[in-house]
Amino acid sequence: MKLIIQIAAYNEENNLEAAIKDLPRGLHGIDQIEVLVIDDGSADRTSEVAKSAGADHVKRLTKNRGLANAFRTALDESLRAGADIIVHTDADNQYAAADIEKLIAPILAGEADMVVGARDMDAIDHFTPTKRFWQRLGSRAVRWFSGADVPDATSGFRAYSREAASRINVLSGYTYTLETLIQAGREGIAIVSVPIRTNPKTRESRLISSNFNYILRSVGTILRISVLYEPFKAFTTLAAALMLPAFFIGMRFLFYYLSQGGQGHIQSLILAAILAIIAFQVFVLGVLADLLAANRRLLSDNLQRLRRQSPFTSRNASDE
Repeated sequence: MKLIIQIAAYNEENNLEAAIKDLPRGLHGIDQIEVLVIDDGSADRTSEVAKSAGADHVKRLTKNRGLANAFRTALDESLRAGADIIVHTDADNQYAAADIEKLIAPILAGEADMVVGARDMDAIDHFTPTKRFWQRLGSRAVRWFSGADVPDATSGFRAYSREAASRINVLSGYTYTLETLIQAGREGIAIVSVPIRTNPKTRESRLISSNFNYILRSVGTILRISVLYEPFKAFTTLAAALMLPAFFIGMRFLFYYLSQGGQGHIQSLILAAILAIIAFQVFVLGVLADLLAANRRLLSDNLQRLRRQSPFTSRNASDE
């Protein structure tokens, strides 16, 4: 059983060494542990620090592509390197590496294919009450959309079986945490959550410039993924929302037309017609989107087969 611990790093020369050296090199039920670092186009010595700290694989991207893209690259590299279990952790050493054993236990026991580490929000000193509120609200929203009972949806400390990793396709360019949870829930991947510990804060978050910005982008991600997986439902709901007022406005025109001898209220008829036409167009878009979604599922199935068949590739560093 091979475990690969992957880290996506951007300008982390000050924190990466401690993060790597804290990682376990032997765990019960695991025959081999390797560390993979994706240097997301860093302008500092991140790659050099990763190698000197003992990373088994270092892949450097020539341009910064963002956390979501770095995570997607890390998954592909881990699968290509023959991982049976993949653990993702942060380069700033936010999560307690000793809890990796707890994180992978449900996968080893055959109880889950994806495990999310849940932080104790109240115990994290640098989390403001406002941030705790939005974290919990966002986790509830993700639970509703994904059907997965995960109390800390934004946690980046996660474990994936090879099967689950091969079925995850990150489309967002911003963050992978919410998207992968919703995808996994919609794909029927077994997800559990385990409590984990955190280390003291080492730097400010680069992903969250402000709570408002993060909320907006997270809402956009949730809606986009939901539409991606159930386009017909989303478009028909919108079409119904447009058709309903069109119906009542049309009834209003008809009432006055019949009661007042066909005089006036032509604006109501025009508005009802416009809304009905738009509703019909939205419905047609829903049908087309559903056909495209079926094609996407076929492509996704092919990608899964290719990932499962990925040959073992051993390398210490490569540039892209």
